Amino acid sequence: LPDDLRYTPDHEWCRLDQAGKVATVGSLPTHKISWEMWSMSSFPKVGAAITKGQSFGVVESTKAVSELYAPVSGKVIAANTALLDKPEVINGEPYGGGWMIQIEVGNPAEVEALLDAASYSKRV
Repeated sequence: LPDDLRYTPDHEWCRLDQAGKVATVGSLPTHKISWEMWSMSSFPKVGAAITKGQSFGVVESTKAVSELYAPVSGKVIAANTALLDKPEVINGEPYGGGWMIQIEVGNPAEVEALLDAASYSKRV
């Protein structure tokens, strides 16, 4: 696991930019998207307010349906809608091209409250 990310118990990851204002969010392939056949059904609209713990999308496979949850509150400023057509990018580049949304962080303390890599590893 990358040490520069923060993690949720629900297996989402969050990378804060150097200015501490924008969080790039994705999901760990080891949990929700390690299935052979899966798809994403939606993303929140850019400009929408989002609350920590709020669902921001759904991944579906032949085996299960799982919600994706926002690790922090703020405003959605970007969505990687290319994943709707090419979701397999997440399996190959979960921390790069497989990012899902970017959030302008409303409360930086929420980022600090997320799990670091060592703490997350102990939970899974």
